[in-house]
Amino acid sequence: MPYFIETFDKPDHQQVRLDARPEHLAFLEANKALLLACGAKLADDSDAASGGVYLLDVETRAAAEEFIAKDPFTKVGLFADVKISRWRKAYLDGKGYV
Repeated sequence: MPYFIETFDKPDHQQVRLDARPEHLAFLEANKALLLACGAKLADDSDAASGGVYLLDVETRAAAEEFIAKDPFTKVGLFADVKISRWRKAYLDGKGYV
């Protein structure tokens, strides 16, 4: 069962995000087999990120928690909050699954 992870950056931590971004992207590349999709949440009027969304193909909440704990953004203390929910794939890439 896939998991949906939503992260929320701490206020005034844009530079922390930018500094850790290369290591974060390398982490995502190394774990791309687990990712259905992921990306930053952006402000309507700029490219400033305020958090992110991950659709993660793992079997347990513990595996989702372990994944986000290893993310370099977590390790540098970027996130104010992280929410993890089970997710049912109904449509992905134009294909129906229900």
